[in-house]
Amino acid sequence: MEKVASKKTNAQKFTKEQYREWYEKMLLMRRFEERAQQAYIQQQIRGFCHLYIGQEAVAAGSVSAIRPDDNIITAYRDHAHPIAKGMDPKYVMAELFAKATGCSKGKGGSMHMFDVKNRFFGGHGIVGGQVPLGAGLAFADKYNKKDRVTLCYMGDGAVRQGAFHEALNMAMLWKLPVIFIIENNGYAMGTSVSRTSNVTDLYELGRAFEMPSFPVDGMKCETVHEAIASAAERARKGDGPTLLEIKTYRYRGHSMSDPATYRTKEEVEEYKAKDPIEHTLDTLKANKWITDKEVEETEKKIKAQVEASVKFADESPYPDPSELYKDVYMQKDYPFIMD
Repeated sequence: MEKVASKKTNAQKFTKEQYREWYEKMLLMRRFEERAQQAYIQQQIRGFCHLYIGQEAVAAGSVSAIRPDDNIITAYRDHAHPIAKGMDPKYVMAELFAKATGCSKGKGGSMHMFDVKNRFFGGHGIVGGQVPLGAGLAFADKYNKKDRVTLCYMGDGAVRQGAFHEALNMAMLWKLPVIFIIENNGYAMGTSVSRTSNVTDLYELGRAFEMPSFPVDGMKCETVHEAIASAAERARKGDGPTLLEIKTYRYRGHSMSDPATYRTKEEVEEYKAKDPIEHTLDTLKANKWITDKEVEETEKKIKAQVEASVKFADESPYPDPSELYKDVYMQKDYPFIMD
């Protein structure tokens, strides 16, 4: 088996500020998702709800390795990615509450977040549907001579879709500036990778298209950052796409309705011992870059931010019924988003 793409890292490779940013960003994602779980149980959130708890290092480590104007597109486990990209969490929470102030005007819900300002293009409920769209975003940037990279995330189940293989083929043929990211948390809904594929090292699938393809430790921001930074540099030089299988884990079920009885408690605990937030905090403490008081203050600040987002969502109005007929078709005067 090939070695992980990113080399072993140490604190000296990254600054105190970077570790603090990772810690605060991941903690915000974690506390946001925990609060969303509570709101779902209280029936403030309806429909499906897929939590990102455990996978925070993938989003945080990715975003730190790209530029603010680069594109991100993902599947339906999508609450954390826009927060990592810079969206105020109150607009994510309002969308979960189906309120008019949500980032998709309350029409998308949990699975369809969207934010043109921060170049976050969804949030897609169709399994694998975002993969050719990610290639399309990259094609538009190359065609318009924009120095951008697109990060296209998907789950391990999406690689079974034909659109995945078609998108990889065209991206490699046209040398598109896109990074395909498989967030492999081990299970497609409740089915393990080993039960759905003869190829369990999913990054190997990119070899069929002669695409640079690597596995990455997804429980550490450092390894994710290095892998994304390397792939982004390749894309910006015009050398085309990369496929990364970022190996991570979700602590909760596939969705809120999933009791996750298909795995053992021991397996979950094994991954919790490698928790990305704790790993980052341990590094901060080992280098004396954070005090216990600062940890406590950070927790309080983020808790207050999350509670403020819930208050904002709860007090916001539902969409007017007339909104049902808007945004169904693109209007002629709608600004072209790929400027």
